[in-house]
Amino acid sequence: MAKPKMKPLGDKVIVKRLEANDVTAGGIFLPESAKEKPKRGIIQAVGPGRVTDTGERGKMQLSKNDQVLFTSYAGTEVEVGGEEYLIMSESDILAVVE
Repeated sequence: MAKPKMKPLGDKVIVKRLEANDVTAGGIFLPESAKEKPKRGIIQAVGPGRVTDTGERGKMQLSKNDQVLFTSYAGTEVEVGGEEYLIMSESDILAVVE
């Protein structure tokens, strides 16, 4: 069976959240319930950009495979093909990690 595809609209991006660390910096192993959801992910798809007041399409600053940092409550969690993704606005992205 083919993997379902998602195509974001407007200024939306689809992000795959990176996995949480299993061990703290001090070497303590964390159970699933104690892990904090990472605020870091990889962009899987980018929309065409927001339509401006003049009717033109604004250029997106992000591109596929960018590693990004985003706000704590950013986006909407969706599950497609057994994988979890976040769909969020470009404005929810705080920075690109280089």
